[in-house]
Amino acid sequence: MTASQRLALFDLDHTLIPLDSDYQWAEFMARSGRIGDPEQALRRNDELMERYNRGDLTAGQAAEFMLGILAAHTPDDLALWHEDYMREVIRPAIQPAAVNLVRQHLEAGDLCAIVTATNTFVTAPIARAFGIPHLIGTEAEYANGRYTGRIAGTPSFKEGKVTRVNQWLAGMGLSIADFGASFFYSDSINDVPLLEHVTRPIAANPSPSLRAIAQKQGWQVLDLFDHVQDAKS
Repeated sequence: MTASQRLALFDLDHTLIPLDSDYQWAEFMARSGRIGDPEQALRRNDELMERYNRGDLTAGQAAEFMLGILAAHTPDDLALWHEDYMREVIRPAIQPAAVNLVRQHLEAGDLCAIVTATNTFVTAPIARAFGIPHLIGTEAEYANGRYTGRIAGTPSFKEGKVTRVNQWLAGMGLSIADFGASFFYSDSINDVPLLEHVTRPIAANPSPSLRAIAQKQGWQVLDLFDHVQDAKS
C-alpha cells in the first residue's frame, strides 16, 4: 500500500441498504413457513429487531434465532432460497446513492470492506452486488456439511467489530494507523466503538440515538435515503 491509501469501512443494514438484511431474511423465511409457525417466528423476529435498535441485544441472543434458521435446513436449500431473497428483497432495495458512494471509494483506490453484525451467509451475496471485495461479518459455524446454529469466532458486533477489523488488517500486515485516513459509515448506536476507532466516523442514515451522538461529537452525518425500513430508535 502507499502512504496515502485510505481505508473505507461500511456497515450494511440501514447504511448501504435501506433495510435490515437479517430481519428481512428471517421474515422471508417465516412467511414461507420454513421456520415453524409463521406468526410465532414473525413475533420473535420483531422482538429481536426492537432489542437491537435499543442496543440491548447480545450476539448470542440474536444467533439463537438467526443462525438457528441456517441450522434447520440443508445448505443446498438455503442457497436456492437465498437466490430468491436476493431477487425479491435485496436487489430492488439497492439504491443509486449507495452504489455511487461505494464506487467513489473503490475508484479512489481505497481498501474497502463491509463490516456487519449480520452473518456472512446472508451478506456475502450482498457485498458482491456492491462490488465490495472484503466482508467482515458474524461467521456461522459449519461442520459435517451443515450449519450448527452457533457462532464461529468473535461476532462482528459492537466492540467485536473493532476486534475483527484489527484481526483482518493484521492478517495483511497492517494496522488502522497505517492508512492516511480511515472511514466508517454506520447508522447504528451499536457501532459507536468502531466509529470511535477510525479517523473519519460518518453517521449514515443514523438512528435518532446515533444522530444525537454524531451531532455532539461533530461527526459527519450523511442521509443517503429518503426513508429506511424497519423502525429504528
